[in-house]
Amino acid sequence: MKLTVNLGDNSYPIYIDRGILPRAGEYVSQFFHGKRIMIISDDNVFPLYGQTLTDSLAESGYECHSLVLPHGEPTKSFDSLPGIYAALLQAKMTRSDLVVALGGGVIGDLAGFAAASFLRGVKLLQIPTSLLAQVDSSVGGKVAVDLPQGKNLVGAFFHPKMVLIDPDVLDTLPAHFISDGMGEVIKYGCIKDAELFRTLCAHTSFEDLKSDLVSIIARCVDIKRVVVEADQFDTGERMLLNFGHTLAHTLEQYYHYERESHGEAVGIGMYHITKISEGMGLTAPGCAEQIRHALEIYGLPVSCGLPVESLIEAITLDKKNLNGKLNVVLLREIGDSYVYPTDVSFFKDAGVI
Repeated sequence: MKLTVNLGDNSYPIYIDRGILPRAGEYVSQFFHGKRIMIISDDNVFPLYGQTLTDSLAESGYECHSLVLPHGEPTKSFDSLPGIYAALLQAKMTRSDLVVALGGGVIGDLAGFAAASFLRGVKLLQIPTSLLAQVDSSVGGKVAVDLPQGKNLVGAFFHPKMVLIDPDVLDTLPAHFISDGMGEVIKYGCIKDAELFRTLCAHTSFEDLKSDLVSIIARCVDIKRVVVEADQFDTGERMLLNFGHTLAHTLEQYYHYERESHGEAVGIGMYHITKISEGMGLTAPGCAEQIRHALEIYGLPVSCGLPVESLIEAITLDKKNLNGKLNVVLLREIGDSYVYPTDVSFFKDAGVI
């Protein structure tokens, strides 16, 4: 299956197909006519898929180099960048060469930011290997690193030349990472597609969902494609993709990215922000309980036991907090979302989330 993100000179194709990874060289040769490729991955993913990817690229005549980083959110920091730049220089990478991000959201964001900033930009290929990255972070051109004060506070808009999505790689993911990705899948149903949300709720588990997995990934990617085409630089419609994220990012930061995963935090954020908005009459009654039900089907938490006051300072640093005004994403109902301008007082009566 092929989708195309139409952004003029920044347009790129997204291929979604089982067994696509061993054929990566065929796809790369469609757009890359240089010589050197640097594969950036982590110590969980590269041992599983690094050789398969390297062999495929080598068969297509490319000179391959690789850099394997520690897995986990702490790697997505400025401290990792000098080592990446040094590896790119050692490999004699030039602006006509290619960086491949092979991994989940951390590697995609980090390798993407390195590609955007090294020599003022070298070509980038995204090969997401987690469900979360496949349905969300690999598409749209947002790349970033974290600061101690918050997540994704330094970044760029830098689109890949291509995205290759192979659902087969999900077979090696621990159940925890599948649940993590399902947080973002549920988000897409909430903000844009009530039918997708109903499909998710009609299943009993991820195993039960597997027969529909390719079409569900494609639907999520297509929703993001449409939103990104309408708002490439995140000033309007694209903000809807942040449903649940205002609370999620601050929750992740509060625990130093060592407790709730991103998808878990997004699930908690979606549920609690919808409870708040229902109480204010801004969302149709019953939506929060529908979200709770969907989260429970896929093994996602609905609370973390933390008083919202503990998160207020971090919320004030959120990228959606502009001139003292905070833009939060709310639902009118499942499948229909909107941006609501407010401030941090929106959360003052939330209690424990």
